[in-house]
Amino acid sequence: MQRQKSFVNDKNTLYLVATPIGNLSDITYRAVETLKSVDYIFAEDTRVSKTLLMHYDIKTPLDSYHEYNREEKGNKILELLESGNNIALISDAGMPIISDPGYNVSKKAMDAGFNVVIIPGVSASLSALVVSGINPHPFLFYGFLSNKMQARRKELESIKDKKETLIFYETPHRIEEFLKDALSILGDRKIALCRELTKKFEEIVRGNISEVIEILPEIKGEMVIVIEGSNLEADYTNLTVIEHVNLYIKEGKSTMDAIKLVAKDRNVKKQEIYDIYHGKEWLKWRSII
Repeated sequence: MQRQKSFVNDKNTLYLVATPIGNLSDITYRAVETLKSVDYIFAEDTRVSKTLLMHYDIKTPLDSYHEYNREEKGNKILELLESGNNIALISDAGMPIISDPGYNVSKKAMDAGFNVVIIPGVSASLSALVVSGINPHPFLFYGFLSNKMQARRKELESIKDKKETLIFYETPHRIEEFLKDALSILGDRKIALCRELTKKFEEIVRGNISEVIEILPEIKGEMVIVIEGSNLEADYTNLTVIEHVNLYIKEGKSTMDAIKLVAKDRNVKKQEIYDIYHGKEWLKWRSII
């Protein structure tokens, strides 16, 4: 067990500092003060971060930490902490650690006994969820799906029965493939496509997946996609047990897996569904269909 009392010890600190996702004004006073007070800042892309630092007259030494140098620079960060320095880690935009390589070094800093402190701020995923018009609770943040078709479709298959609202990140050149796969696997669900959040050309497109696909040629910029969760209950309320099992089998599940899922959906024992499906207990079938 590890117990961190962040502000009542003399340990050096790695600060995880949230930065604006578009509008430079969306940063907290505390974040600016922290970036000015630490000894070094490590950023995912120093070219992007320099714009923010110059805007707020932050002159703290800046270095890079990204996916391709995370081992080398991660070791450097630990060495600096051991030498008595405080460090800030920032992403290109939004919260560090989320969809960037910061987890690796933050975990190492924790394991080494240093303070790891969050300086909270704006988040693209939560901002999109709040403005989506889709039920925000509960939700599942997935981030980027694979850029390879087969892997992406497999990932969508693995979460298609989730009842939570789903949140994804996607790039402009992959959005059409993503939404066509989502339509095929998840069905024509309600969706909010949020692009350029907090920027001048911010746009939220709300509708069904099929409707949004039709206007994709007009859509540019970084995107957050919010998709409603599965409402499978509404699909099987009028089904017999056998029809319900066959529905899962048609989706590619094995017979036993389908039986388990139907038992879970209907909140009954797996053996009851098994017996009904294989024609063993007609009385039970009558009582729960």
